[in-house]
Amino acid sequence: MRTVFGLAPILMISLFTTASAHGETALARVFAEAWQRQPAAAALDERERAVAAQRAAAGAWTAAPPSLEIGTRSDRFNRRNGARENEIGLVLPLWLPGERSGSQALADAEAESVAGRSEALRLRLAQLLRETWWSWQSARNEVALAGERVAAATRLRDDVARRFAAGDLSRADLNQAAGALAQGLSLQAEAQSAELGLRHRLESLSGRPVADVEVEAEPEPGAAPTGHPALRQLAAQGEVARRQVDLARAQGRANPELMLSTRTDRAAYGEPNEQTWALALRIPFAAGPRQDARVATANAEAIEAGVELERERERLSREAAAGRLQVAAARQQLAAAEQRATLARENRGFYDKSFRLGESDLPTRLRVDSEAFEAERALGRARIALALGISQLRQSLGLLPE
Repeated sequence: MRTVFGLAPILMISLFTTASAHGETALARVFAEAWQRQPAAAALDERERAVAAQRAAAGAWTAAPPSLEIGTRSDRFNRRNGARENEIGLVLPLWLPGERSGSQALADAEAESVAGRSEALRLRLAQLLRETWWSWQSARNEVALAGERVAAATRLRDDVARRFAAGDLSRADLNQAAGALAQGLSLQAEAQSAELGLRHRLESLSGRPVADVEVEAEPEPGAAPTGHPALRQLAAQGEVARRQVDLARAQGRANPELMLSTRTDRAAYGEPNEQTWALALRIPFAAGPRQDARVATANAEAIEAGVELERERERLSREAAAGRLQVAAARQQLAAAEQRATLARENRGFYDKSFRLGESDLPTRLRVDSEAFEAERALGRARIALALGISQLRQSLGLLPE
């Protein structure tokens, strides 16, 4: 038995071609293109350079770059006896006890934070892209179904017109057939408009036109993977905050300075130059309340990051459990939609033949056609809902498009 739903079922069936059969999915390719357009991706190299520089600074021998001091004294502007004194010295800022190791630990934590932030941003982009992608696929399915509905309504209107001309059907029947075609054209225009808007939204993310390629569903995940990007980012932020607390406690005062200098002086004209050397150590007093404020602020950030990590872990656990239940429910809905569509196609075939033989009237035929198209629409939506459910489950597990 021939069916008029030619294009739509092909599109729906292609939605469930798995990535294992064709490699990388179209969604994964669009995601890779979209990520390259993100500001965070463009700035990632510079952030890594900053972290490398921070590590190098923490591994230096001095707490800050050394400085050079040069000074001179002379009586040329008053007595002019030829007295002169020149001094040159090198100032070396020294690490406080535990400050150097604390700075190195903080630099390592910052490096992990940069990597975690990049992964979390990629996952957030994946969520936005997945929602837009499957909304677009749903719109494509609506366009395909609307096109088939218009084609079927056109064939029916032409058949009724011929039978009206032959005197087998009334003007009211012809008007009903023409009205069904007009309704189909209206729905087609509406579906095309919605599809175009979603296509443009998707192209604004990927930066290039999106082709109507065969669409594969993402592979369904198995066991929950370790290292969720969102948790990794929060854990890294918490580690940075804890290292800042340790470093703030170590930096209880300004850095001491070791000064090595030499001085040459002459008492008057004709007197020999004398050179002396000096070694000095400058030790600042404790920072007091300023230090307490730094430690308290860093400690508050560490506590906040730790609590936020626990709440996010709980949320993701519940979201993953709900996602698996939603996928299971979507499979049941898909099975019911497939059964309904099969029965609707059979009924449509029966009434198509009955109408051509004059055994049923046009209103019944139109009602059966409408039920068949609604069943096909429900089937398409159920299949896309299952694919979307799998994508949402992968999102809750921290998996990027594949």
